[in-house]
Amino acid sequence: MKILKDILYKVSVNAVFGDTNIGVKSIVFDSRKTEQNTVFIALKGTLVDGHEYIEKAIKLGATSIICEDIPKDKNEGITYVQVENSNSALAIMASNFFENPSTNLQLVGVTGTNGKTTVASLLYQLFKKAGYKVGLLSTVKIMVDEVEYKATHTTPDSVTINQYLDTMVEAGVAYCFMEVSSHGIHQKRTAGLHFAGGIFTNLSHDHLDYHNTFAEYRDTKKIFFDELPKTAFALINIDDKNAGFMLQNSKAKKYSYALKTIGDYKAKILEKRFSGTLINVNGIEVWTKLIGEFNIYNLLAIVGTAQLLGLERLEVLRIISELESVSGRFQYTISKENITGIVDYAHTPDALKNVLETINDIRTGNEKVITVVGCGGDRDKTKRPKMAHIASQLSNQAIFTSDNPRTENPQTIIDEMEVGVSPENYKKTLSVLDRKQAIKAACKFSEPGDIVLVAGKGHENYQEINGERFHFDDMEIVTECFNQLKKL
Repeated sequence: MKILKDILYKVSVNAVFGDTNIGVKSIVFDSRKTEQNTVFIALKGTLVDGHEYIEKAIKLGATSIICEDIPKDKNEGITYVQVENSNSALAIMASNFFENPSTNLQLVGVTGTNGKTTVASLLYQLFKKAGYKVGLLSTVKIMVDEVEYKATHTTPDSVTINQYLDTMVEAGVAYCFMEVSSHGIHQKRTAGLHFAGGIFTNLSHDHLDYHNTFAEYRDTKKIFFDELPKTAFALINIDDKNAGFMLQNSKAKKYSYALKTIGDYKAKILEKRFSGTLINVNGIEVWTKLIGEFNIYNLLAIVGTAQLLGLERLEVLRIISELESVSGRFQYTISKENITGIVDYAHTPDALKNVLETINDIRTGNEKVITVVGCGGDRDKTKRPKMAHIASQLSNQAIFTSDNPRTENPQTIIDEMEVGVSPENYKKTLSVLDRKQAIKAACKFSEPGDIVLVAGKGHENYQEINGERFHFDDMEIVTECFNQLKKL
């Protein structure tokens, strides 16, 4: 059992009422998980204020309370600690509780709008192939070397992060690659972690349902680099116009990668096919199974990171040619009729544009591109017309459908998307509310040689409607439709 005063180390404390020399069995921020000798941390969330559940936590066995506002009526025998920021306190205390596991491995954070999952997952693949024990904290899954766990958030809560990092250290993991979301940074989930390096992929329109403005979203991302120690490296995509801004106050060692400008890690695309891409990386030609300019940027981030962590250059490039595409990221299948089906997580305007431009760049021009796309409910509404505009502009036909409508009316979401379609593209669009029927329609409209893109959900194997999750896998539906093409 840990001692409260020890796990408060480095927490910004305003006042203490009671004894801090008491045992702590666990740390919780959900009162329902409280048990005897628990520390309950009251967080001020966007929907719920944890301060309202302090009494409930005490009744369930909490012996110490960490909060920003001390209750007027304090319970006798309970220790109350007033802190500057409960989210920050949670993160630091979680690290201390698990004896700061991030200091016992090489932890690298990946942030940006697009590419986080691909970069983190491929780094995991690369280091595994190089013979190391590796950890992964990603949107798709969590890996403790060979053991897989289900992921629920892009960046988990602070207790979960440190719990997994502690498990990794016990398993002998040497490197861990972690997605760092803007939500995670803003909610201080990564505070208290020691990063060996940070990667910036790019920045584009996203999460304006959470961050009020693009500037606020950008500034939140920057905090991650501001807080990197001087012993860490910061690797940025210098071709992105926001890259320099990210490093303005960073103490980390600065490195860059680029396709269009000068960078420490530079590549040139030599040949593009649906089967892969031939590139030249710092003077050496390499074939990769990954497709699209956006993925070559991801590969450069991987090459740079691996070398900065000490791997030998030629070994890194050799392994690069063996890396497989990440689930739901430009994942494709080809039917017997030679129709290509592509499933991609593209759920931002920039990501959808990248995928469609990649497809149009590789195809010969005679094939049709049919895109199935929707937008998530209870999320940033401003990107809906932009997504529809891009899909209709860069496809021969665009079918608008449901994504994860959540608590919104799916037809309303589609109506808001259709506003973005230019008059000259009206005839190229169609709305099919049911996502499965929309995918079936795309397959039915396709002919040999055509390309069907299903965008927005990627690796997700569910559809969220009115608070319930129903099994739904885009690739499963595409494969099923391809197998039934003759029957259709």
